[in-house]
Amino acid sequence: MAGRIEDYALVGDGRTAALIGRDGSVDWLCWPRFDSAACFAALLGTEDHGFWKLGPADPTAKSSRQYRAGSLVLETQHETGTGCVRVTDYMPANDGSHLVRIVEGLSGAVAMHMRLAVRFDYGLAVPWVSHNELGDLRAISGPHKVVLRTLVPLHGENQTTVADFSVSAGESVAFTLSYGPSHEDDPPPIQPRKVLFETDRHWRDWSSRAAHGTPWDAILQRSLLTLKALIYHPTGGIVAAPTTSLPEEIGGVRNWDYRFCWLRDSTFTLIAMMDGGYLDEARAWRDWLVRAVAGNPEQAHILYGIAGERMLPEIELDWLPGYENSKPVRIGNAAVEQFQLDVYGEIFDALYQARQRGLLGDADGWRVGQALLRHLEKVWNTPDEGIWEVRGGRRHFVHSKVMAWVAFDRAIRSYEEGEPFGAPVDRWRTIRDEIHAEVCEKGFDKELNSFVQSYGSKSLDASLLLIAHMGFLPQHDPRVVGTVEAIGRTLTRDGFVLRYDTEDQTTDGLPGNEGAFLPCSFWYADNLIGLGRCEEARALIEKLIGVCNDLGLVSEEYDVAGKRLVGNFPQAFSHVTLVNTILNYSRANGPAKERGAQAGDMLTSNGACLPADRAAEREQVTA
Repeated sequence: MAGRIEDYALVGDGRTAALIGRDGSVDWLCWPRFDSAACFAALLGTEDHGFWKLGPADPTAKSSRQYRAGSLVLETQHETGTGCVRVTDYMPANDGSHLVRIVEGLSGAVAMHMRLAVRFDYGLAVPWVSHNELGDLRAISGPHKVVLRTLVPLHGENQTTVADFSVSAGESVAFTLSYGPSHEDDPPPIQPRKVLFETDRHWRDWSSRAAHGTPWDAILQRSLLTLKALIYHPTGGIVAAPTTSLPEEIGGVRNWDYRFCWLRDSTFTLIAMMDGGYLDEARAWRDWLVRAVAGNPEQAHILYGIAGERMLPEIELDWLPGYENSKPVRIGNAAVEQFQLDVYGEIFDALYQARQRGLLGDADGWRVGQALLRHLEKVWNTPDEGIWEVRGGRRHFVHSKVMAWVAFDRAIRSYEEGEPFGAPVDRWRTIRDEIHAEVCEKGFDKELNSFVQSYGSKSLDASLLLIAHMGFLPQHDPRVVGTVEAIGRTLTRDGFVLRYDTEDQTTDGLPGNEGAFLPCSFWYADNLIGLGRCEEARALIEKLIGVCNDLGLVSEEYDVAGKRLVGNFPQAFSHVTLVNTILNYSRANGPAKERGAQAGDMLTSNGACLPADRAAEREQVTA
């Protein structure tokens, strides 16, 4: 049985990532890309579906783990009655497809046990195992091949590969598992210790540029490192998570594949990267975005594959029982076919924010944008599935309309601030004003003193917390304040904010419940900061940081009753909002103000919560 979600660590190489449990078991790995079929899928099933476990033979060993400072190199220390060892796990950054595990003896002598069960195609395919001419273990099934290199003697037991060995103080033993296509030569060997040094230096050099000077520098840096690990280096696309079908409710059906790139996340991610100190990654993501949406604007999707793929059919894998029996296990995502107005606002805000920070576009990018706006002119007043990708029918979601307003607003401002290419800006202004008036008339409920989820509804929605931060209305507008207060009263559970009330099945068309969607709680904290309620904001930020696991990783949601992480892990959107909220708290011009201030005469008034006597420290919060 897989461990709790918070028991897992992440290692990655810029193309894919592996999840390693506290017990030293690699229970999830898709090779060679994030969206490839898993060769270790015990996370969503049992050991029969593939794993690689390495640890002391003594089951009573005491273990602790940590990442190396500023790095994605994982170190786990095991103490037994006979000695102490350290296991170092890493994947070489941008250097082939390898997972390396090194055991070092620190004191005494420790008996170790290794078990490897490769199961390609999400645990379905048992490979043919043999040895090459050098004695390396080779496992092949169809197009897939992995090679295990080690000096430790190996033997087979019940379709698994096993090793029993001892490591004494001063000794070290390495295991390198490498992936390659079965029709090609075996992947070339690497020098595990030399590459470890290079990989650690790669991560430390990258993380040394992170923003700092906040009350939470360590978790800020770790979140930025996690986001870097979720970038598919060849294209710049950022996956929402490296996993599929980790449930939003244990035993439930809300299990989705997040190994793709959502346009909705684009602006949040861009700002987190740029304000975190990483313009190159932001530029690569911006360029991926422009390539992905290029073409017929009527065919724009809400999500794409990591290289911009559009065909992502949703399939259920019936041979996998699911994480803690949470069925079904899905690959692909049917939401790719949905119509969501909000993505247009995210696209234009992303491009605008990039331009504000010196990442200038070109004529082709502007023409793509104008084509998208011509389409949006025709469809902004139609219902959609909304930000939460509901499967219960289309509606006039308020957040969707606000983001349609954002699309026209950012395009207008780009032109007004020097975009050198022509545009029908007068027509855009008329549409922008029309959308604003309609939302204020039809999207606000005077009895509730709050904006509502959709026109005519009495339901609330946490996406409404973004109204001020989009610049649609000022933070201190009574309607915004009323909305924040209403959401705090009705959607909060033990201090965590829900997306919406899932007990009303008409909301999303799905049975069951879900955990508290963590980005919504960060949005709520952003509003507290904007309203000057800094003590409340800090308490909430620290509460949210407290649900991260011991390594600083966090999933999509938090099960308040079960006090555990749920949903795909680690979740980029959760880490993005964590980064942005920390910077909102610590900077006079945090990400929320930078986005909200674009509305000219509708400026938000939020600023840093660091007290005046820490002004010097605030000035040091730099990228």
